[in-house]
Amino acid sequence: MSRPELSIVIPCFNEEENVRAICDAVSREAGRVVSSHEIVLIDNCSTDATRAIIRDLCAADSRIRAIFNNRNYGQMRSPTYGIYQAHGAAVIGMCADFQDPPEMIATFVQQWRAGAQVVLAQRRRERAPLLLRAARKVGYGFLSRFADYPVIPGATGFGLFDRKVVDALAGWNEPEPFFRGMLVEVGFRIAVVPFDRPERAAGTSKNGLRTLLAFGMSALAGSARSLLRMPLVFALLAGLLTGGLALAVLLALALGGPAGVLALLALAAGALAAIMLAIGLVAEQVRLLGERSRNVPLVIEEERINFPAGRP
Repeated sequence: MSRPELSIVIPCFNEEENVRAICDAVSREAGRVVSSHEIVLIDNCSTDATRAIIRDLCAADSRIRAIFNNRNYGQMRSPTYGIYQAHGAAVIGMCADFQDPPEMIATFVQQWRAGAQVVLAQRRRERAPLLLRAARKVGYGFLSRFADYPVIPGATGFGLFDRKVVDALAGWNEPEPFFRGMLVEVGFRIAVVPFDRPERAAGTSKNGLRTLLAFGMSALAGSARSLLRMPLVFALLAGLLTGGLALAVLLALALGGPAGVLALLALAAGALAAIMLAIGLVAEQVRLLGERSRNVPLVIEEERINFPAGRP
């Protein structure tokens, strides 16, 4: 079965105003720089006319393929699953609303042909509400401090991934894949391309504060598993405090100080140390269980269109 040189994966959810235009723009840009390409549209159970438009696009162009999810699986699972279903020698993941400019496809392909296995677009600046910018800054700062592997600030997931990278990550079976962190963790060669992110072309963003908060919590849980060990750190600190207070009690008894008060504080610190130790050991078991039980499908398909026979 012939493999296209490039796959472009575009997740959709209620993008009736953008999906036709983004396919035209992407196909035009890809046609200029690669010998062959496919477009994979993965729809997260849209409630508007998006699916009908996708069917028309697939009927008009066999290079456009579609996956219809049986429900909305969120902005982490569905786009990642779409990338895993792409067949190209390189795969580009991008949004449908033109905030990921199709004009950058040529730059991505150039970097890939020069030897980069992961090419990530890094947002330089973006017009966004002050609260959202502040939340992103805090989030990136928290991830840079606690993530198991460094997260590239301003990288939204818009980029190109070599076939080897996609195949390696597809085998991880992450139930809530924080794809940006996984791209760093997998250890392949990364090139970063700065860009100024434009405003959405049409429609409204489907990522409200609640969605972004849920995304951030999943990202933190998926890429900062070391936080589960924080109770053990607190247990150690509380244990050291208990030891110091115990010495203070002995000195107070010898010198006539407030030994009773210090003894109560030592008991409280000791109890805190014991509680934190117990929580820490339970959390460590939860972490190990989580590592061993990642066997949840990212999405369940309702239908797929234009995928070649015999291709998964």
